[in-house]
Amino acid sequence: MLQKNIIDQVYELIDSAAKKPENMFEYSAFPNHILIVRKFATLLAQKLGADEEICELAALFHDYASLLGKEYVEKHQEHGAKLAKEFLLQHNYPPKKAEEVAYCVLVHRGSTRSEKKTLEAKILASADAMAHIDNVKSVIHLAYAIHKYGTEEGAQWVLAKLARSWEKLMPEAKEMIEEKYKAIQQTLL
Repeated sequence: MLQKNIIDQVYELIDSAAKKPENMFEYSAFPNHILIVRKFATLLAQKLGADEEICELAALFHDYASLLGKEYVEKHQEHGAKLAKEFLLQHNYPPKKAEEVAYCVLVHRGSTRSEKKTLEAKILASADAMAHIDNVKSVIHLAYAIHKYGTEEGAQWVLAKLARSWEKLMPEAKEMIEEKYKAIQQTLL
């Protein structure tokens, strides 16, 4: 019962943060990115025999801090790891598992080049990248509506982001998303 209860509580926390005006990414970041990361993290955890609960919680928390305001975006992985651990411990979640969730959040970004030392951390990084490819419309929205890029600059930004996402995928994740990635490349080139 602990698993479902804590996951529901974290879901509500992240959903609530996504609805606040401080969230520069708009509410759509929750259903169009975070929940897709959660889906892929869960699928990969099941496929690879990882701790599914840690992967699911880390997926929900991975971009949490960036929903809280512009000042957290650049280092959202650091703030998010701290906030995830604090929240989980306050809700009597096992300390070792809270630390594992926080670690996944801390190292999930491809741009930081952080080594991912656990299977769950590798899964979260891959699930995050898979969500960019699977739901490219959210990346396009980010380029044009949030960053306000022009037509060509936005297309190049999207292609570069997707290429970075592709590079951080573990082999099993590449197998799952390769067809969609190739189709997107052909469309945007």
